[in-house]
Amino acid sequence: MTHPSEQLEGSPLIAPSSVEHPLYDTVVEACRSVFDPEIPVNIYDLGLIYTIDINQENAVKIIMTLTAPGCPVAGEMPGWIVEAVEPVAGIKEVDVELTWEPPWGMEMMSDEARLELGFM
Repeated sequence: MTHPSEQLEGSPLIAPSSVEHPLYDTVVEACRSVFDPEIPVNIYDLGLIYTIDINQENAVKIIMTLTAPGCPVAGEMPGWIVEAVEPVAGIKEVDVELTWEPPWGMEMMSDEARLELGFM
C-alpha cells in the first residue's frame, strides 16, 4: 500500500484546475488582484497559483506556492487570496493551501510577467 503523499510515477506534481467551471475565469481574475509585495507582478502571472479547484457547490480550493519558503508574507498571502476570491459572486467558500512541491521557478511566470520584470 502506498502512502497518500507519495506521487505515482509520472503523475503531475500540480493538480489540474477546474478550467471548465463557469466561475474559473472570475476566480483567476480575483487571484490577479493579489500582488507579491516584493515583485510588482500579480501572483497568478508569477505562477504562484498551482491549482484552482472549484467543486459543484462552488467551494474553491486553491493550491499555491511562494517564491521562497522564507517569504516575509508567507503567513499573510493565503488570507489575501481568500479576501480576493470570497467576494466573487457565487463562491461559497475558499480554502488556500500552501505547497513547496514543485518548488517555484522563473519558468512558471507568464510571458507578461517576464516582460514586466525585464526577463524578455
